[in-house]
Amino acid sequence: MTVIEESAPAHGTSEAVARAGRFPRLRYMGSKYRLLPHLAQAFVDVGGDTAADPFSGSGVVSYLLKCLGYQVASSDYLNFPSVIGRATTANARTTLSADEVEVICGPPADDRDFISRTFDGLYFTADDRRFLDSAWSHIDRMGGHARDLAISALVLSAARRQPRGVFTFTDAQKYGDGRRDLQLSLREHFVERVAEYNAVVFDNGRASTSVQAEVFDVDAGPYDVVYLDPPYAPPSDDNDYIKRYHFLEGLSGYWHGASIMENTRTKKLAKRFTPFAYRRTIDDALLRTFEHFADSRALVLSYSSNAVPGAERIVELLGKVKDVVEVRSINHRYSFGTHGAATRRAVEEYVFIGRNA
Repeated sequence: MTVIEESAPAHGTSEAVARAGRFPRLRYMGSKYRLLPHLAQAFVDVGGDTAADPFSGSGVVSYLLKCLGYQVASSDYLNFPSVIGRATTANARTTLSADEVEVICGPPADDRDFISRTFDGLYFTADDRRFLDSAWSHIDRMGGHARDLAISALVLSAARRQPRGVFTFTDAQKYGDGRRDLQLSLREHFVERVAEYNAVVFDNGRASTSVQAEVFDVDAGPYDVVYLDPPYAPPSDDNDYIKRYHFLEGLSGYWHGASIMENTRTKKLAKRFTPFAYRRTIDDALLRTFEHFADSRALVLSYSSNAVPGAERIVELLGKVKDVVEVRSINHRYSFGTHGAATRRAVEEYVFIGRNA
């Protein structure tokens, strides 16, 4: 296996990368904000007009593809990433007006109190929880991309307000570090987050989409480029996104149809099986994914050196559907925690590019 070291910034992509860099930042496990220049270079090298991003996560890579001029089919197995994708990648013109924001932040349209009751004493102040119920009383009366924008801003507000952006603990005071995000009310956050999302809405002249779907249920294309960023199967611990972001997932649909585990302290949602989470199933899951999109011109995969399988095995699997596999290695550091002394782990972030000869 030949590995190309890529540590220099990408060339010829600066405008798109700068625009994508303004994408509202959600603290999300495995998010690729810092790798945008390298991914942009890979996409430009591949070329083409159509792209798929079936593990959209934070939404920033789907948006980068849009900034590069692609027609993007964005998707994720969770709901809130698909809503963010509709608000940003699929949305070409709609923004929320000051009047609409004022209504959402004003008196409630009905007497719903699901969040106030269900999460009493958890995560946020009583005023914050009442605001979430009240905001949803108005959002339920909205439609289209305006609704998507409002939900995205609400989700990002909750993520910014919660220490570390995860909902695996209930004692926020223990993890507070004095950052401004932790001091703002959710109502104040919402106003600022709407402005952030409004600022990234633009039309690239192509009709993109964003849906909630499992990767194997996504339209196989073919596409010019398929970007794959599946959950990294860890050698230990877990990569359970629902455990970490269950509140955001529930909030994105006001918990309609959601199964809350009432016996848990965090009131989390029931875990959903994914074959990408386990050592025993990850090889097959990756191969099935590669086969699903095999007719597309190029497959671009992100993966980390601190996950399984290793780079050699991924090259072998990707080589089953593509004639040529290029591997680019990027020095990367993951942070654990939010304070200055947080532990950081240096890893190699690989970008695999599989193409036909």
